[in-house]
Amino acid sequence: FLVGQDGAIEQYGLDDAFPITDIDDILPGMIEGRSRVYYPLGKDPAFDTRVMDWVKTIRSKVRAGAHPPGEFVALEHLLHDLRLYKSAAEVKVMAKAGKISAEAHRRAMKRARRGGFEYQLEAELIHTFMEHGARDTAYPSIVGSGANACILHYIENSAPLKEGDLVLIDAGCELECYASDITRTFPVSGKFSDEQKALYEVVLAAQYAAIDSVKPGNHWNQPHEAALNVLTQGLIDLGLLSGTVEEAIEAGAYRPFFMHRTGHWLGMDVHDVGDYKIGDAWRQLEPGMALTVEPGLYVAPDNTDVDEKWRGIGIRIEDDVVVTKDGCRILTDDVPKTIPEIEALMAD
Repeated sequence: FLVGQDGAIEQYGLDDAFPITDIDDILPGMIEGRSRVYYPLGKDPAFDTRVMDWVKTIRSKVRAGAHPPGEFVALEHLLHDLRLYKSAAEVKVMAKAGKISAEAHRRAMKRARRGGFEYQLEAELIHTFMEHGARDTAYPSIVGSGANACILHYIENSAPLKEGDLVLIDAGCELECYASDITRTFPVSGKFSDEQKALYEVVLAAQYAAIDSVKPGNHWNQPHEAALNVLTQGLIDLGLLSGTVEEAIEAGAYRPFFMHRTGHWLGMDVHDVGDYKIGDAWRQLEPGMALTVEPGLYVAPDNTDVDEKWRGIGIRIEDDVVVTKDGCRILTDDVPKTIPEIEALMAD
C-alpha cells in the first residue's frame, strides 16, 4: 500500500522516511562510518552498481576523514530463520486462513456436481476467499479435471467438467500476509470409480504416514521418506510397478508416478523461506515450523507401460501443518479427504 512518507513513520514505526528520488543523497551518508552494512549483494546487479558507486564516493574522501563500510553482510539467513519459526499469533492467522480455504474447497466440491467448467470452480474458490475477508489467493489456483490433474502446475482452468473424471484443486487464500495451501481430489460425479478409489487410498495412506512423521526430533526428509515408501508399495500392490519397495526406490521407478517432494515450508509465502539442510544434514523439525504435506500419484494419459484403466488419473492430497511439542497440528482439516466423507459431502 502507498502510505507516503508521513504514513510510513506513523503506521510502520520508522524513525524517518525520505523520497526515493533522494536515495543517492541520503544513503551514502547513512552507510559512511559503519563497520557493517547488511545488504544482499548479487540479488540486483543494477542496484549493486549504485551501492558500489556510493562506496567509491566515500573512499574518495578518506583523506578528509571519511570511513567506508568495513563489510557487507547478507541478512537473508537471519531473517529466514525468524520467518521459519511461527509465533502463536502467526499460527492463529494461518489457522484462520486454513479455515477459509477449507470452506472454499467444500463449496467447490458441491459446485462440481452441477457440471460446467474448471473456471467455475475457481470462481467458487475466489468468491469464498473474498467473502471471508481474504482478498488475495496465495498463488494461482489449480483446477485440473481429468488428465489435467496429471499436470503439476496446470493453471489454464478452462476445460469442461466431465462425468467420470476426477478434479484436482490446489488452492489457498492469503490472509493478513500469510498463505494457506490445500489440495483435494474428488469425482465430478460424486462417486469414485474402482480405479480412482484404489489410487486415492494409496495417496491418503501416504499422507497419513507423512503427517505421523512430522514431529520434533525427526528431520525434514522423514515425512517424504514415509510417504514415498507407502506410495511405492501401493504402486507395486496395484501392479503398476514390480519388484520390492527398496528396489523400486533405489532405481527411481516410482518417478513417472510421483515426481515432486512431499512438502515445503509455509508462511508469508506459499513456498516460504528457510533452509531445508544445515550443512549436509537434513534440518531437524522443531515446534513452530509450518509446512505442507502433499503426496500424490499421477498416471500420465500417454503412459503405455500401464493398463489403460489407470491412465489419466491424477491425485494429490495436501494439508498445512505446524510442528508442536509432541507432534503436529493440522490447520486445514475442515475439508473432507476420506472417500466416504467426500462422497457424503457431494451427495448433500
